[in-house]
Amino acid sequence: MSSSTAATVVLLLAVALVSATTVAEARHHHRDGYAKVFDRQQADLVDALPGQPAEVGFRHFSGYVTVNETHGRAHFYWFFEATHDVSKKPLVLWLNGGPGCSSLGYGALEELGPLLIQKGTPELRLNPNAWNKDANLLFLEQPAGVGFSYTNTTADLERFGDDLAAHDAYTFLVNWFERFPQFKGHDFYIAGESYAGHYVPNLAAKIVEQNKKVHKSRHINFKGFMIGNAAIDEASDDRGMVDYAWDHAVISDELYANITANCRFDAGQSSDFSSSAPNPDADACNNAMNSFYDAFNHIDIYSLYTPYCTDTTTSSSSGGVATARQARPLHRRSPDGDSSRPLRPRYNAYDPCLDNYVSDYLNRRDVQDALHANVTGSIPYGWSACSDPLFQNWQDSPASTLPVIKKMVDEGLRVWVYSGDTDARVPVTSTRHGLRKLGLATKKQWREWFTSDQVGGYTVDYHGLTFVTIRGAGHMVPTVTPVQASQLFAHFLAGKELPPKPIVA
Repeated sequence: MSSSTAATVVLLLAVALVSATTVAEARHHHRDGYAKVFDRQQADLVDALPGQPAEVGFRHFSGYVTVNETHGRAHFYWFFEATHDVSKKPLVLWLNGGPGCSSLGYGALEELGPLLIQKGTPELRLNPNAWNKDANLLFLEQPAGVGFSYTNTTADLERFGDDLAAHDAYTFLVNWFERFPQFKGHDFYIAGESYAGHYVPNLAAKIVEQNKKVHKSRHINFKGFMIGNAAIDEASDDRGMVDYAWDHAVISDELYANITANCRFDAGQSSDFSSSAPNPDADACNNAMNSFYDAFNHIDIYSLYTPYCTDTTTSSSSGGVATARQARPLHRRSPDGDSSRPLRPRYNAYDPCLDNYVSDYLNRRDVQDALHANVTGSIPYGWSACSDPLFQNWQDSPASTLPVIKKMVDEGLRVWVYSGDTDARVPVTSTRHGLRKLGLATKKQWREWFTSDQVGGYTVDYHGLTFVTIRGAGHMVPTVTPVQASQLFAHFLAGKELPPKPIVA
């Protein structure tokens, strides 16, 4: 063998050895990567919750995802796999509103989650109308400072607004998909209610924007969103709220006249859809609106025809029962504690004191341990459904999200807006006023839809947007009318029209 031939053989052997080593290292790297993902998911797996049914039939996970290492911001999530066909079902993120309210306390435990709170023992029951029958469900407490989510930078609590909330929520999603990569390719939707009329469209816009910038491997397979009883246009929301209260005999003719004379909700329209003219007398308008909210002191503004919670017990862990309603919040406030009124009889399955049960439950140490929440016990306040500091210090909050919604419609996303028609806080009249401003052409006229042999509500199809009402439902539609809500959700995911005729068994 010549020296040159020998050198070539040695070189080939060396290349082969390096290649074999590289392949082995790559395989080892992948094994390590898979093991790391598996271990991290297992760490978040919820074995069992105190007071839950013995067999639930699905896996669920909860824990923290860092969204800003520098400031020490981390979001708390609770994720439920679908009851079947987990690998084929879409992934849906649910957001409650506020701003500053918990999607665990409301969405997961009172509305659409598979485990619902109830009074007494056991504390949890299976929800026969749970939305995880149709999707993998992800609940998020956001921004930091809401519920179990936290920041190590106290000043953050005075910096949050719509823009920063959307930024952190997007960062959460990117990092959550790294922890649960098996869901990266799933169709992804966002849903929510109330101030989620800001949260959801803004996060949708952030996802669309980032999908155009980042590598394909980091794309979120985003398909659309659905918002209910949503704050989307302040001028329309306020005008519709006052009209609804007068039309439903909550306020007097005199108060209605006082409000309409002194408050200019739609006194002109600017380029961002909001009211562009100031009220002629701000003090007179404020006084009239304070009288307006006083009219709801003993009824539930969020669910006009269901009982009002008159439970006067307080919880030391949650700071007790609030003594007054604020005029502007879009989250539900606690009762005023007036013990002189007799308890009202319950005439349906809706329990108006669910908030109290949730607060007591999530402030238990054994529950927090099971959920991997407040792990070190260092969060300096008890869990509460809504964060008043966040609400009071909220920074940017545009008067209208209609421009963002219109952009998302133009992007070809599936957009549904729904409204429980017994909500007096963001009533159906407000939503109809707001949607009219979009100027979308009507594709299919107003018509009824059915749940079984009964009218479930009404619907209209615009170009790129579907609007649905739910008959007899309040602000929290899945709580008051769970069957209709789950039917709505299934049809939204399928992109199918709700039944236009009675369904006779």
